[in-house]
Amino acid sequence: MYYSRTKLASVLGICLLGLLLCLPNGMRKPLPSIPWRQIHLGLDLRGGSYLLMQVDLQSLTHDRLQTLSENTRDALLNARLGYQNIAVDADKGVISFTPRSASETEADITALNALPRAVPNEFSVSKREDGSIALTLTPESIRTRAREAVTQSIEIVRRRIDGTGAVDPEITRQGDDRIVVELPGISDPDRIKALLGTTAKMSFHLVDANPLHATYPPQGVSLLPMADPAEGGPLPVFDHVDVDGSDLTNAGAVIDQQSGKWAVSFSFDSTGTHAFAAVTQANVGKRFAIVLDNKIIEAPVIMSPITGGNGQITGGFDAQKATDLALMLRAGALPAPLSVIEQRSIGPSLGADSIRAGIISLAVGFVMVVAFMVLFYGRFGWYADMALLANLVLMVAILSLFEATLTLPGMAGMLLTLGMAVDANILINERIREEVARGRTPLAAMQTGFEKATSTIIDSNATALLAHVMLFVFGTGPVRGFALTITIGIVTTLFTTLLLSRMLMARWYARTRPTSLPV
Repeated sequence: MYYSRTKLASVLGICLLGLLLCLPNGMRKPLPSIPWRQIHLGLDLRGGSYLLMQVDLQSLTHDRLQTLSENTRDALLNARLGYQNIAVDADKGVISFTPRSASETEADITALNALPRAVPNEFSVSKREDGSIALTLTPESIRTRAREAVTQSIEIVRRRIDGTGAVDPEITRQGDDRIVVELPGISDPDRIKALLGTTAKMSFHLVDANPLHATYPPQGVSLLPMADPAEGGPLPVFDHVDVDGSDLTNAGAVIDQQSGKWAVSFSFDSTGTHAFAAVTQANVGKRFAIVLDNKIIEAPVIMSPITGGNGQITGGFDAQKATDLALMLRAGALPAPLSVIEQRSIGPSLGADSIRAGIISLAVGFVMVVAFMVLFYGRFGWYADMALLANLVLMVAILSLFEATLTLPGMAGMLLTLGMAVDANILINERIREEVARGRTPLAAMQTGFEKATSTIIDSNATALLAHVMLFVFGTGPVRGFALTITIGIVTTLFTTLLLSRMLMARWYARTRPTSLPV
């Protein structure tokens, strides 16, 4: 029960620091000269937007089949094998073609089996009854790529949203192909929807110079529209990707020195730099199309080789469009398009009502607990109530320090923590009562009561801490908010119960030296 000056100052210092960290949450505009930190309110309290997005897995399969189709052509030509009537069926996940002759069937199958696979057992190669050969994606590989696509999409969505400055967005998976995006404080998410609805798959292709192909494109050439229809009609572009946008390392919005208009500068890694230099060296005087999501942003003529790995896109951008395109290029391309299938906006009035209801419930619960403790334990009940108030202050302080997001379940967790903290004080007071009933002196009763209750309090709170840490690690959304406040509350409960309330009792005893305890 002895508290040195150092220990006394440490306990009081922590309580005062917690009170100082809480202050910014009660200010509309904290002093800008001090780096205050505040609690952020979640979607259910602050209001905002809710987006449910679906990954287009059919498009993912189609893109993979197109890549495999090109690989199939290259593999057969490199093996000096002919083919005809090559076709892609995205619905069934099949690429089929007819061998040049029946004698080459086994050689064709051997060449296709040697193709690299993106995932184990990605496809099988077989001969059909009509003599054609089919390369079929397996259902397992489609499911595997779908899971990977959703996981990758979540990370890219997170990077894009973080780049807009949105505070505490909540991005979670729902089912096999859906992503939930919650944006607190954003009531008009049109810009976010535009950012997430753009795949941002960028590639560089040579333009076919044959004027006949602008009307009748042959196999291996596609007619792609211009992003700005005012710049002309579709252009015949070779399907082969000369430089892939995935090799970009950086992109930014800049002012073009020649035109004075907004542009997007970009730079490649070593692989992209080498490919960009090779294609520009070999095709001086030809048009080189910059394609974004199957639309041509611009198709300039290659005037000279570009070997530095840097370039610039000028496409009639304004500041916002240039910034958004640079952000999407930096974040990376989505593996498949995302479509918004559900959108809800929660007004701030609903959040204000929720906050008011939460504060009322917290205040009523706190007052009832205070009254109970004073009624049953007298002076020691008051000390327990003071520790309880300090517990609440420290919880808010820690949440503010880490700029945590507070939700309605989080407020429920705070109220539950107060109840758990009272349980610990009740254990201590009841133990002290028992020791007084056994005839111990006041100091001995206090000392023994704390010693016997401490192990029980630590054991019960340790098991609760482990359970809520697991909830926070593996939970999502409201579960994480609830687990976070409970976890912080357990730590502050141990401090206020075992150190602060004991200090208050010890200082009272040292000052008054009572002959009996008011418990």
